[in-house]
Amino acid sequence: MSITVYSADHVFPVASPRITDGAVAVRGDRILHVGDRRWVTAALAERGEPFTEERWDGVITPGLVNAHTHLQYTHMHEVASKHYTGFEDWGQAFDAVYNRPGHSWAAAAADGAAKSIAAGVTALADVVTDRAALSALHDAGLHGIAYWEVYGKSNADWTPEEREAVRAQLRDIPRPPGGGVSPHAPYSLEVQPLLEIPDIVREEGLRLHIHLAEAHMERAFDGIDGYAGGGPGGHGGWPELGADSFRALRSHGIGVSSTQFVDHLGVLGPDCHIAHGVYVSAEDRALLRARGSSVALCPRSNEVIGLDMPPVADYLREGNPIAVGTDSLSSSPSLDLMADVRALYRVARRQGYAEADLHQRLLGAATLGGAAALGLHVGAERIGQLGVGAIADLAFFDIDAVDSDDAIADLVEDGAGRCARTIVGGVERFRRP
Repeated sequence: MSITVYSADHVFPVASPRITDGAVAVRGDRILHVGDRRWVTAALAERGEPFTEERWDGVITPGLVNAHTHLQYTHMHEVASKHYTGFEDWGQAFDAVYNRPGHSWAAAAADGAAKSIAAGVTALADVVTDRAALSALHDAGLHGIAYWEVYGKSNADWTPEEREAVRAQLRDIPRPPGGGVSPHAPYSLEVQPLLEIPDIVREEGLRLHIHLAEAHMERAFDGIDGYAGGGPGGHGGWPELGADSFRALRSHGIGVSSTQFVDHLGVLGPDCHIAHGVYVSAEDRALLRARGSSVALCPRSNEVIGLDMPPVADYLREGNPIAVGTDSLSSSPSLDLMADVRALYRVARRQGYAEADLHQRLLGAATLGGAAALGLHVGAERIGQLGVGAIADLAFFDIDAVDSDDAIADLVEDGAGRCARTIVGGVERFRRP
């Protein structure tokens, strides 16, 4: 196979130091070398390996990883054209559009995949509600995981037939890329499905992804009769009540957080990442760290819905693994992940995070952090990094800066709309005219 050397003013491998006048050598769908341009080209010439060099006046990064989206809602952008007063307000507007006849979920998801590629995204955590959209990542040749969403199931609904239907749906997810299940949220599923879905997924060796701590009602508060909740070392007395659901606990004035609730049911773990993570206490954040569960932050979606901003500064200070998501076009202005990176930068600074590493950490969250959330940061199929043997996913940005510190600052603070080329698995999939 032929070798192409992509060289640029700045190469940001993420998993290793930034390189000024760097290069990435690609053969087939794999990265062969990463380093100083002169070293890469000299090493190939010394071995007698013919190559073609393509120079880029800007920045090369790993392909971005969108750690939470719903591509099938791409044509529901009218919902996101307004701002709402909270989750219930937004949900009514969403349902009104979703329930209209005539949706082509497959076409919408394909359009969303194309928009993602044009923004430098090469892998996604795509949550799918309708079967017609299930093959979007596969059909677009993208990496990531398609998560089949289970929504609105009560204990009575959770029959042996329903369990088998979820297993069958898992088998029907087109491969590649990977598959998993998204038990929608603690307020939309009762205890039995939340208990058993993780077991089903783990028996198959797949992944979990749950909306968590997104709605106001999910925050912890001081309840009655001593059932306010507990920390990572204990959960108070509420589990002994045997409530059927998180909503049932709320109706009795019990203030345990949704994070502690799903942890008690065994949902969290290193094979599970959560979306949003807005309403989390210090105890909740410690619980997520203890379980190895990453958080996909979606600040622009939270703003449209009318929610608070996630505690970005606390996540960073305390060492929670974070990733970045756009959510869908039903709650976000675009599928440009760098726009959410920019929003997270501003939120973190407003919240008092003053460390000099913020640019690097947020670029890491949008690449390697997203890969880690999906379990794709190590092994033969690793993504989210520019390293020897990794999948050759690259994004090229129009960033004009001499110094690498200035370049990464410009990328993080103003990188939205500046992706000019995207390579997925060694193949060019987008080039701006």
